[in-house]
Amino acid sequence: MAEMWHQRKHPRSETCRLPTNPTLGVATPKKERGSRTALRSDEYTKLLSLAGVNPRDYAILQVFLQTGIRVSELCNLMLEDIDFERRLLRITSEKGMKTRTIELEKKGIQAIKSYLTVRPESLSNALFLNYQGEPLSERGVRKMLAKYLKASGITKKISPHSLRHTFATHKAERGVSPYVLREWLGHARLDTTQIYVHMARENTKKAMEATSL
Repeated sequence: MAEMWHQRKHPRSETCRLPTNPTLGVATPKKERGSRTALRSDEYTKLLSLAGVNPRDYAILQVFLQTGIRVSELCNLMLEDIDFERRLLRITSEKGMKTRTIELEKKGIQAIKSYLTVRPESLSNALFLNYQGEPLSERGVRKMLAKYLKASGITKKISPHSLRHTFATHKAERGVSPYVLREWLGHARLDTTQIYVHMARENTKKAMEATSL
């Protein structure tokens, strides 16, 4: 008995028993909870204006701003994913497990059509190609965006994901239902989409205070 008692009181045994879970209260990281910087309308209009001389870049920016697509999804777009008659774009998730469709405005469809007239000949069926006729990479998209941001004088940190935030924020501010927004963005959980609804309400509140009579 004395030996058993001694074993239970051994310091190593005590250090293995923690009275509480040390991870309690530590927030679990969630997807799409990084920087939510979005562009103002005058800022993205300037980007589109600068990209207007390049049909491919202009089409890419239009697709980003009109669909809220992820950069990985944009790079996965194929020629057959565009339905010009019904003005629909089929988007495939990064892992290729899910697809969704979203409507494109006339200016988006026209931008893609203009790009296709100058699209390089390629064995690839990818919609957006680099200047060597190969599928455009995510890195290539980021470099393209950085070029126009620098030319426009926009200094805040903007990434392709910021264009997704821009789309979602502006749609939420204009009263688009979170359920519709969820379908457009391809969110697995509604609470992820609800963040944009809360952001829209905060922006509306600030606008009300800023224009107080």
